[in-house]
Formats: sequence, C-alpha cells, structure tokens
Amino acid sequence: MQEKEVGIITHYYGHIGVGIIQLSDTLKLGETIHIKGHTSDFAQSVDSLQIEHANVGEAKAGDLVGIKVLQKVHPHDKVFKVIP
Repeated sequence: MQEKEVGIITHYYGHIGVGIIQLSDTLKLGETIHIKGHTSDFAQSVDSLQIEHANVGEAKAGDLVGIKVLQKVHPHDKVFKVIP
C-alpha cells in the first residue's frame, strides 16, 4: 500500500477525542488515513469530517478540519492518506 502525506496535526481535544488537521491535500469521508508521530502510529477510516463544527464530505488543501480519532494524537504528527 502506498501513502501520501495530506496534512499535519495541529491540536488534540482529549475530552472529545478529536484531532485537528491542517490539510496539504484533499481528504474525503470514508478514506483511510495513517497518523504517525513520535508516539502515535495507527491507521483508521475517516468517519467524521468537520470544518468549523459543520459536517462536510470533503475538504481541500489549506482547510483546517476536525476528525474523530481512535487514539490520542499530538501536534506535529503527520497524517497520510492510504492509497489502496
């Protein structure tokens, strides 16, 4: 499987399990992402995608998006899109 970097984590809200990603490429609902950092290394499906608390189906480069994450993430963790 190939991976393409699509963004970086800028913030994590632990009480709601949401990571904020500054996108450098497009990201859509249903795609699989891989989050990798010093202590983070896991893959998950994008089941929720929000911009300014509004649900969206797709986001583009430059957008700041929030996604529900399965594990704790940290600022500067890299986000990759898994290409099947």
